[in-house]
Amino acid sequence: MIRTQRLAAGVCALLAAFTAGLAFPAGAVADETTALAPKVDLVLDVSGSMRTKDIDGGTRMAAAKQAFNEVLDATPENVLLGIRTLGADYPGDDQKTGCKDTAQLYPVGPLDRTEAKTAVATLSPTGWTPIGPALLKAADDLDGGTGSKRIVLISDGEDTCAPLDPCEVAREIAAKGIGLTIDTLGLVPNTKMRQQLSCIAEATGGTYTSVEHTEELTDKVNQLVDRAADPVVTPVATDGADSCAKAPTLKSGLYTDREEFGQERWYRVDVEPGQELRASVSVAADRTMNPDYGVLLRAVTVHGREIVRGESAGNGRTDVISTGLRYPKAESDDEEAPAETVCLQVTNAFSAASGVKTTPGMPVELTVDVVDGPSQASDVASFGLGRGWWLLGLLVLAGFLAGLVWGWLSRWRVAVWRTN
Repeated sequence: MIRTQRLAAGVCALLAAFTAGLAFPAGAVADETTALAPKVDLVLDVSGSMRTKDIDGGTRMAAAKQAFNEVLDATPENVLLGIRTLGADYPGDDQKTGCKDTAQLYPVGPLDRTEAKTAVATLSPTGWTPIGPALLKAADDLDGGTGSKRIVLISDGEDTCAPLDPCEVAREIAAKGIGLTIDTLGLVPNTKMRQQLSCIAEATGGTYTSVEHTEELTDKVNQLVDRAADPVVTPVATDGADSCAKAPTLKSGLYTDREEFGQERWYRVDVEPGQELRASVSVAADRTMNPDYGVLLRAVTVHGREIVRGESAGNGRTDVISTGLRYPKAESDDEEAPAETVCLQVTNAFSAASGVKTTPGMPVELTVDVVDGPSQASDVASFGLGRGWWLLGLLVLAGFLAGLVWGWLSRWRVAVWRTN
């Protein structure tokens, strides 16, 4: 009997150890999956100005709550999402206290939709607008893990907690190299708020969007959350040439290169008849620059004829300057028609401040996408303006007729004056 009991106990212990051995790797896999999961922190302005009724007949706060409820329903299962507020708790007039008013409403982690919606429903517009302190805390909320990290800031006004400049805060976050992107959305924006929110987004490679309707807010936040869930694309290093003839041929994808001051880089892309080339380029001002600079992206034929161009200028307040272009290639009746080689030229008009090193070159990120072309691609390819030619012709005709009428009236007035 004793032997039987000992044998049974040994078997149970062995099974327990075996079960524990199986459970540990499963837990390790779960931890690894969580570490790789994308993280999003929605940062919502709950300051007193959110009581204003100018969005679809309701308050800005009501629009934000409705948008959040729909976003929470549509959030992908693999996204770790949190909600942080600013200006939600302190209703007083003391700026020092009001500028500390930021709190984590719902922690970043696996989403309990009911709990998150309940938390959002309790919000009421209250106090100040400490955007800078909220961004610092939100960056801490997203600390840890190797997945993508994204802050989505929704505000209806500029920061009220100077001298802590939220744009400088965003630059500090970007300088940490933790791969965190800040996207900003302005509710019924004014000029100062637009400039501030744009600067915050540009500092981390994010986007700024102005929003004036609840549906727009819902769609944009959903898009940003979905973007966080998308796999992170690692740019492919390439080496542009100093002429089209020597340039590397690129396929659809994301590429990285470096370009020195005043230098031009060339790349080649093959475009089949009926396809459309879409290309964009971003040049990072990773050192002190003289103000008033620009970047140019041109698509030209192998013989040097310009097809289309995109260009953008900066004034020293942006850390990244970007531009893009599109070129639809007309369809051909010949099924064996060859592809057209399009040469992409990237040129910059940067100049370094005194004492700044000019090498290595500035980081360049080039996106190339060759897709099936839109309908009536030949119009855009041939004329560049597409259907805009009709408007241009109408304006020319209207100007001609207006000139005739004005000329007749002028002659009539002169004749009357002479008669009198």
